[in-house]
Amino acid sequence: MKGIFVTGTDTGVGKSYIGCALLAGFRRTGLRTVAMKPVASGSEPTPAGLRNEDALQLAAHADCKLAYEMLNPYVFQPAIAPHIAAQETGSCIEIARIVTSYQQISALGADICVVEGAGGWLVPLNETETFADLVINLGLPVVLVVGMRLGCLNHALLTAENILSRGVPLLGWVANQVEPAMPRIESNIETLRSRMPAELLGVVGFQPEAASEKVAELLNIDLLRKRIFRTGSC
Repeated sequence: MKGIFVTGTDTGVGKSYIGCALLAGFRRTGLRTVAMKPVASGSEPTPAGLRNEDALQLAAHADCKLAYEMLNPYVFQPAIAPHIAAQETGSCIEIARIVTSYQQISALGADICVVEGAGGWLVPLNETETFADLVINLGLPVVLVVGMRLGCLNHALLTAENILSRGVPLLGWVANQVEPAMPRIESNIETLRSRMPAELLGVVGFQPEAASEKVAELLNIDLLRKRIFRTGSC
């Protein structure tokens, strides 16, 4: 099984939105898909336990259905930084547990797993480790979702620089318009296109209610698929 990790320049930039579109796009090309949201804050209590909406959305767009505990090993109710949420519940987020869940998922026969982070690239998981450490342990390449709003140039360039500095493959980036009217959005996209050390995979205009299948049409799924299946991710 191949996998990709979807990270973002910040929280609220559309990682789940783009993750679901990637799943829809991969399914369209004939790949059998599965999804994972290793850590989630901001969840609702249900009779079955805490459930995170982003994790459920990803699961709904994947072919392989998982037990929720495998899909989302760490889930917290307050919408705060996950390491703080873990501390408040007396728990600790362990990368080894997430890796074990991912390995179990890889044995289910899917072709590709879309793994979504929480917040941005360097969000802490515990006292010493961040999502970047998790990605390195999983051995996954990255797709970066850039939330197109004021400040995104700095956030995007710093994030891409740090990803590559850790030896993690950056497969490309997606420009996702998160505000209905960002001033000079075209100029901002062109600035990033000329400076980002990875290829632009697609531009998604402000359309928060668009179906994932429609959003997938805006992404270069074929190019992404070729790059994933020639990388060393497993």
